[in-house]
Amino acid sequence: MIEATSCGGVVIFRGKILLLYKNYRNKYEGWVLPKGTVEPGEEYKDTAAREVKEETGVDAQIIKYVGKSQYSFTVPEDTVKKQVHWYLMMSDSYYSKPQREEFFVDSGYYKYHEAYHLLKFANEKQILEKAYHEYLDLKRSNLWGNSKYY
Repeated sequence: MIEATSCGGVVIFRGKILLLYKNYRNKYEGWVLPKGTVEPGEEYKDTAAREVKEETGVDAQIIKYVGKSQYSFTVPEDTVKKQVHWYLMMSDSYYSKPQREEFFVDSGYYKYHEAYHLLKFANEKQILEKAYHEYLDLKRSNLWGNSKYY
């Protein structure tokens, strides 16, 4: 078994959530949250910010750690057990540009209920739900966008 760690972000701008559409040779297709692999010596929050920037072109600010998800999948010779650490992040515009080299063909900001139904994976839906509730709590307290919480 191969163990892998990734980090990603639930990026919000004006209440909408940033999603990516991946189409890998028509085999792997669907809407996902931006995430990627931790590089040697890199802190998780730095990985999350870097991967969001690489995959979407968005320079997002980390607000708060929201938790981790775990899943496994098979590759030709082995099984990969992956752990993903997620951060609630804030963007300062609706701009995004999908990273073509990673087979992302579209990106955009969606209302919560749209994003929830578009997401391909149940574990990402759970993280979205948790992050969005954190966002609403911060917004209700007039703390959204004022400082960092991680």
